[in-house]
Amino acid sequence: MKEDTRWKLIAGVLLVTLALAIFTAHYLIFQDAHHLFIFFIGDLAFIPIEVLIITLIIDQMLESREKKRRIEKLNMVIGVFFSRFGTPLLAQLARTDPTIEQVKSRLVIGDEWHNDMFRDVQACLNRYSCNITIEKVEKAALREFLVRNEDFLLRLVENPVIFEHESFTDLILAINHLTEEMKARDDLSSLPRTDQSHLASDICRAYSLLVLEWLKYMEYLKGHYPYLFSLAMRTNPFDDSATVVFQQAG
Repeated sequence: MKEDTRWKLIAGVLLVTLALAIFTAHYLIFQDAHHLFIFFIGDLAFIPIEVLIITLIIDQMLESREKKRRIEKLNMVIGVFFSRFGTPLLAQLARTDPTIEQVKSRLVIGDEWHNDMFRDVQACLNRYSCNITIEKVEKAALREFLVRNEDFLLRLVENPVIFEHESFTDLILAINHLTEEMKARDDLSSLPRTDQSHLASDICRAYSLLVLEWLKYMEYLKGHYPYLFSLAMRTNPFDDSATVVFQQAG
């Protein structure tokens, strides 16, 4: 028997024994079985109400509060991911997308944006087929970047909170797979067309997931942390005019 199960069983037996002892003491002192059973049935009848209050109401309130804390922790992890890894990788891959101009202007997010505008752009990205021109990809530089941050990604995977975000987990898995594919090739400069096509598919998978996660995170920042959103927009990989330095108004 597991230690946790044994502890619960012992506690249950002790509590039941204590209840029986108190009932017995009550009967021996007052010799009144009639009132003893009235109180017992009354307490028994109140148990469903206690279950309703404690389990369905209080427990749900505590679970909701805990879920909010987990979401905050998750978004902190996602923020570290984009500041250190995601945004530089997105900028690198977007430069090799031959059709990026179709959606580029829609990814320049303004202070006036509201939830419906984010939903509209997300729907647009769901219809958009992220693509890359493999010849434009600086494969050696991409491999070096991925390998340099491999330990960082592994530490992210060790954080159990990310598994509560399915799409972000899919993104990390896609990037890890791409890293392994790039590491497995000694010479990236003389790959056959078939292998280049395979690599392009792996890069596109990570790229498409990365764009969607970036948009979701921008929406979160805009609603919760305006100062972080300001920095994110001044380093927006889709905005050619973006600069981290504040410029004096005309």
